Amino acid sequence: MIRRAHLLLFLGLAVLPGCGMFSAWDGRSSSLAPRGQDLTRDQSAEGLYGAGIEALQARRYQQAVDYFDRVERDHPYSTWATNAKLMAAYGEYQRNRYTEAIGALDRFIQLHPAHRDIAYAYYLRALCYYEQISDAQRDQRGTEQAMAALQDVVNRYPDTAYARDARLKIDLGRDHLAGKEMNVGRFYQRQRLYGAAIGRFKRVVEDYQTTNHVPEALHRLTEIYLALGLTEEARQTASVLGHNFPGSPWYQDSYALLVDDPSLAAPTGERPGFLRRTWNWLF
Repeated sequence: MIRRAHLLLFLGLAVLPGCGMFSAWDGRSSSLAPRGQDLTRDQSAEGLYGAGIEALQARRYQQAVDYFDRVERDHPYSTWATNAKLMAAYGEYQRNRYTEAIGALDRFIQLHPAHRDIAYAYYLRALCYYEQISDAQRDQRGTEQAMAALQDVVNRYPDTAYARDARLKIDLGRDHLAGKEMNVGRFYQRQRLYGAAIGRFKRVVEDYQTTNHVPEALHRLTEIYLALGLTEEARQTASVLGHNFPGSPWYQDSYALLVDDPSLAAPTGERPGFLRRTWNWLF
């Protein structure tokens, strides 16, 4: 659904006013050009570009890219050639050929920094990185690249729809990175490498406070402090967890570990700010 929305949006960006280049498809498969066969009679820049747009509408992305490449190759000085660069990158994106799409977008951005659709070029480039984010079990360098590209969109075009979507994806990316830290921290904890585990869980609390991994990170810290005999640190950590996430099952687990201390009961009334409590606790 996201890709369909991008297609509709981008087709709107790509069509130039006053160009009647689209014809309705009659719904018959026989009307579609076989792969690798060019049935376009109009070899002008406008004709090839229009054929590329029609191929995109029919989801024949390889054929669309071929048409747009021909516009660039056969009519490099036409006004259509610039748009064709961007459309070819979009076609590669739809084919999940992200490396090729990013390369094409980098060239477009470098050669046409003042283009009317330059914001979309940056956004599409960020999407190419974002859709390559691996799960939290794997290396997260791709997530960091995606977040940097998305942040670039936010910084350059803060008041656009692209920036609004980029901000949402940045939050998801941060959740991925926090998940990676949690996986490593759990591994260290199982190996009883408590110092290394504490560093990972604290990073989640400090750097990824808006993610849903924070309650577990606080609970893991409570467990480790108890294993090390640091009872006071465990109580403070469980208190932070209880103040901020009183209904969390992770708080219930921490409470069970320290149930003999009534001061850890879920608090009532006004609660101090999370950042201030966490800062005081850590430092």
